[in-house]
Amino acid sequence: MIREIYGKKLGMTQSFDAEGNLCPVTLLEVEPVYLLRKMNYPTKNKVQVACFKLSDKKSLKIKKPLSGYFKKLGIPAYKLLREVTVEPGADLGFLSSEDKTQGVRQLGVDIFKEGDTVDVRSKTKGKGFAGGMKRYGWRGGPRTHGSTSHRRIGSAGSSAYPSRIIKGLHMPGHMGNKFRTTKNLTVKKVDKDRNLIFISGCVPGPKGTVVCLKKVN
Repeated sequence: MIREIYGKKLGMTQSFDAEGNLCPVTLLEVEPVYLLRKMNYPTKNKVQVACFKLSDKKSLKIKKPLSGYFKKLGIPAYKLLREVTVEPGADLGFLSSEDKTQGVRQLGVDIFKEGDTVDVRSKTKGKGFAGGMKRYGWRGGPRTHGSTSHRRIGSAGSSAYPSRIIKGLHMPGHMGNKFRTTKNLTVKKVDKDRNLIFISGCVPGPKGTVVCLKKVN
C-alpha cells in the first residue's frame, strides 16, 4: 500500500533484543490516517492523506475551505494534509482522483512490521542564535597574552580579490530547526493496539515533533 506515514515522537527508551542486548529505541505514535484521493502525476504514484485528528474545539479554528473539504468527505477535521508515496503496483481501485466520500479508507501502523528498514525525516531542535564555536566546533582564538578574541570570528573576508566573504563560510547564525533525515533505521516493535512503533536509535527533533516514516525495503 503506502510507503510512508506521519507520526509523532514521544521520546526515547530502551529494550532488549532476543540475544539479551540492550538497544536504545525511539518511541513514535502513529495515528491512523485517511487515504483521501489519488494525485494525478505523470511519473509519480502519490496519495493524499489526512494526519492527526483534531479535537472538537480545535476543529473550529481551521479555515472554512479546509473545513468544507472534510465535511464533503464525511470525515472529522485533521491537522495535516500530505501527499505520500505508494508502493509500485498497489491496487488503488477503491480511491478516486476526485473528491468523493466512497473512496476514503484508513491505514495505520499495520503498514509496518518488525524488522522493516525505514528512513525518518523530521525537524531538529531549534537552538537559536549560536556562535561559531558551538555551531561548527571552531578551535577558538588565543587564550593568553591579553587576547580579547577568544571566541570571536576574527578576519573572514578576502583581500583585494574577491574583496568579499565567500558564500558557504562557517559563520555564527541560527542553529538547528532544519529538516534532517536519519536513514536505515530498524523497526524493533509494532504495537497495533496503542498505535506505537519502536525505532532503533535516535530520531531528530524534540518530543512532540512530527516525523515522516518511509519504508526502504
